[in-house]
Amino acid sequence: MSKQSLKILVIGPSWVGDMVMAQTLFMTLAEQYPGCVIDVLAPAWSRPLLERMPQVRCAIDMPLGHGALQLSVRRKLGLELREESYDWAITLPNSLKSALVATWARIPRRSGWRGEMRYGLLNDLRVLDKQRYPLMIERFIALGLDAGAAMPAVLPSPRLEIDPAQRELALDQLGLQVESPILVLCPGAEFGEAKRWPEKSYAEVATEKLSQGWQVWILGSEKDRDGCERIRGELPVALQAECKNLAGETALAQAVDLMSLASAVVSNDSGLMHIAAALHRPLAVVYGSTSAEFTPPLNSNHEVVSLALDCSPCFKRDCPLGHTHCLKQLPASRVLAALDRLAVIEQGAEVQS
Repeated sequence: MSKQSLKILVIGPSWVGDMVMAQTLFMTLAEQYPGCVIDVLAPAWSRPLLERMPQVRCAIDMPLGHGALQLSVRRKLGLELREESYDWAITLPNSLKSALVATWARIPRRSGWRGEMRYGLLNDLRVLDKQRYPLMIERFIALGLDAGAAMPAVLPSPRLEIDPAQRELALDQLGLQVESPILVLCPGAEFGEAKRWPEKSYAEVATEKLSQGWQVWILGSEKDRDGCERIRGELPVALQAECKNLAGETALAQAVDLMSLASAVVSNDSGLMHIAAALHRPLAVVYGSTSAEFTPPLNSNHEVVSLALDCSPCFKRDCPLGHTHCLKQLPASRVLAALDRLAVIEQGAEVQS
């Protein structure tokens, strides 16, 4: 089988940030096997992300939700995919069930980390050395290389493409303008409260930038909407009109396109943080219960803001000590200073270009 005709099916992850980081694998495969075909089997919500990754030919919707077994549905999908005659399947999740479809599709080479006792399902079974691959993207990329092969000298960074026409449509539909600098806030985090910087702190950052003549867009899901509205409510009344709460108002595709217009982004460690990084926007990320040592933002123009307390990172959804000092004691001034430094770097880059 020539590299040019190689057909690869990737069974993708179930979280926004992980799917963005998975682009590093797609980029590695496209580099290693020029002309190869890469299709990705993943939850339907991820289609807008995959459509913005030029390495991916096709997004195939996984008809099951996260955690659902439903063997008959997985078997039916595997039988349907036999017609594609894939040469290689790469399974990114570590669950047993995630390896079933490729087996039923009779894909000759099936790669993945050992995970949940997947002997027989994966015939290119790798044993993860966490010391050798400390980053999640290294664990993804390694599955696209021969076992034991060296990592690329320079690790790729995700880069999402945007749709200018759809972006203009979203601006029109939401009544947004781009004449003044845009600060995008991403205060949500699916994982839990221990990853969420306080709403009052976000409001302090927003107030300062609004007073400098910026505008603020707050992005998030429908479940983030009330919290985002509380941020807006913390602002001086005279400034609230320049702050738009877009949580729950945008589809994922629109959020990606709109975020590409950001002059700067402030985010928790979240899926939207990884999208901002993949759009290479100036980005200040607040870390509390988690660490940038495993899933850092992958753009060069970012700054991590953390107190680095002795009790963090704990990687818990809720603070086991009950105080969440790692976030509550982190002042807005630290984030504002990071934004100032990022602005200087951005201005220098513009001058050089």
